[in-house]
Amino acid sequence: MHDIKLIRETPAAFDAALVRRGEAPLSASLLAMDEARRAKILAAETAQADANKGAKDIGAAKARGDDAEFDRLRALVSEKKSEIARLQDEAKAEDARLSDALARIPNVLYDDVPDGADESENVEIHRWGEPRRLNTAKEHFDIPAAAACFDFERAAKMSGSRFVLMQGAVARLHRALAQFMLDKHTLAHGMIETNTPVLVRDEAMYGTDKLPKFGEDSYQTTNGWWLIPTSEVSLTYSVAGEVLDEAQLPIRLTAHSLCFRSEAGSAGRDTAGMLRQHQFEKVEMVAITHPAHSAAEQKRMLGAAHAVLEALEIPYRTVVLCAGDTGFGARRTFDVEAWLPGQNTYREISSVSTTGDFQARRMNARFKPAGGGKPEFVHTLNGSGVAVGRCLIAVLENGQQEDGSVTLPAVLAPYLGGATVITADGMLQ
Repeated sequence: MHDIKLIRETPAAFDAALVRRGEAPLSASLLAMDEARRAKILAAETAQADANKGAKDIGAAKARGDDAEFDRLRALVSEKKSEIARLQDEAKAEDARLSDALARIPNVLYDDVPDGADESENVEIHRWGEPRRLNTAKEHFDIPAAAACFDFERAAKMSGSRFVLMQGAVARLHRALAQFMLDKHTLAHGMIETNTPVLVRDEAMYGTDKLPKFGEDSYQTTNGWWLIPTSEVSLTYSVAGEVLDEAQLPIRLTAHSLCFRSEAGSAGRDTAGMLRQHQFEKVEMVAITHPAHSAAEQKRMLGAAHAVLEALEIPYRTVVLCAGDTGFGARRTFDVEAWLPGQNTYREISSVSTTGDFQARRMNARFKPAGGGKPEFVHTLNGSGVAVGRCLIAVLENGQQEDGSVTLPAVLAPYLGGATVITADGMLQ
């Protein structure tokens, strides 16, 4: 959510920030709505003052026995009360109109975000590992060791397209990856493991900038709950409405959860295999921090995502998203892309974003400065730590062997009963 006071003070800068994202300037229309809202509030306050004065004068007229003046003033006060109620309703309507408009406007980018129109202009800033380039590289669903463990037809029979049924070695590997990530983030990166609801109210989706703009991208139950698109929603919203002590910051959380996305607008994209699903799992990272420390916290979270992939021996590269590709709520985003030999390209496996106080304003999450003063809005950050399904794909494709087997990362052996290979016939050993 944007601060209308800041827009009033720096309308040109606000418009320039929108233009960087490819949006039209909006300060003029927003300030017109703001002026209409403030005019209604002032009119209501003026009418209230008139009513208050009239009420006092009624008593004076009655005391001196002036019945005509008494009746006139009583009628005036009654009229003012009706006027006040009407003006307050109109002010609320104008306020709601302005709030809805502000809620649909993307966050202001940090100055160091590169200009650019789309993903082709993202800037690579880091690369790790040597990509495997195999003459016979297969995609995850065609690798003999894994093929029998994926059943897309049975999943489609019960749920439709973009679902998968996993069994045997692949199902266990998928579970092992999530457990490994949680252990990594809690033991090495100081995050608090959290088990969150996957059904949330409107307020939680709104507070984490998923509503109103992205309602069509998520699923809603018949009684109004939303299925979370990521546990960023429930982890971040856990501090909604609170005034934290500065000493409590930073709060670093991680969770493994089911995630649900309708993938509206993505028809025809990544339909093969399990790269883009309606139901998937992620290990999420969220940080609630002091504004002065949010830039350092984003780098720390990015390092945590890197550490997962390096431990799994998955080559990756990191890019900073350009202005035109940065998500709605983010001020800056780093994407981590894993190398997939089957596709002979890098694909996103983690996105680490800072939203500044954008979400905090929407959900009224603040902290009390240690040195005193008024409560301030916290900064919130989120990132995949990492997407479990996509990590499974990367492990399978990078570990595939000429004989159809898959060599597994050594760090997963403790989670797989000591197994280090999926044989060509789909068995762990």
